[in-house]
Amino acid sequence: MSKLTHIDGDGAAHMVDVSAKDDTIREARAEGVIHMAAEVLETIKANAMKKGDVLATARIAGIMAAKKTSELIPLCHPLALSKVAVEFEFLDDGIRVEAMARLTGKTGVEMEALTAASTALLTVYDMSKAMQKDMVISDIRLLSKSGGKSGDWTAE
Repeated sequence: MSKLTHIDGDGAAHMVDVSAKDDTIREARAEGVIHMAAEVLETIKANAMKKGDVLATARIAGIMAAKKTSELIPLCHPLALSKVAVEFEFLDDGIRVEAMARLTGKTGVEMEALTAASTALLTVYDMSKAMQKDMVISDIRLLSKSGGKSGDWTAE
């Protein structure tokens, strides 16, 4: 196992110094799923939820969350994101969310993509919970990352 980058020699947590790293184009994609009853799914598809347009609101929430990641996750660097996208796919029993974050910088955007996907899913739940409280959010994961010293990575 490699040396932990966020822990110093005394075991104290610290933010990694990335000042010596090269700026590269970095991109990450993450996904997650929310499972729900057919009635809830059809209401979202018909844009008939009482609280409003679920997917439009979830998209905005995901983008906003990506921009706030360093305020939510300890030791994350504040980043000047150049692009965040949140897309939705209807499944038989729910909705799949895929989020993408991109920048040119010294550190990766995996946490921003994961935060965007997670927050978009939470927003779908929040806007739909009046119809169903036992929806299940699952399978949040990193799909891919590119750029930086460690290069490209794609989930199997």
